Amino acid sequence: MRTVKKKSLNISTGAAGEELAAQYLLKRGDEILARNWRIREGELDLVTLDRSGLIHMVEVKTRSSSAFGHPLEAIDSVKAHRIQRLALAWLATNGALGCDYQIDAIAVLISSDGSHTIELRANVL
Repeated sequence: MRTVKKKSLNISTGAAGEELAAQYLLKRGDEILARNWRIREGELDLVTLDRSGLIHMVEVKTRSSSAFGHPLEAIDSVKAHRIQRLALAWLATNGALGCDYQIDAIAVLISSDGSHTIELRANVL
């Protein structure tokens, strides 16, 4: 039973972090093209288009503390390669092969009091 509760908490923390990241990107002027775009290989958390026409594939990592390290430390080489393949698949699926794009990562730390911090790292891969 405890495992189910922990998994449920992780899912809701992750969803909250993705929503905070999406709001952050909207405020900076990006347009959200896709959320949780999924194929068999995996999922892209957010796909956005900035004002200059650059497509951003955004991996969001959310934590409730940094006790186990910075959220972006969870992006290992296997995850990075998967994100690159997913980015190309999204471009192909959406008729955007040849368009300029980059892969970004956002770390969201949500405190128990509900406050949060957001850190964007652009062009990480």
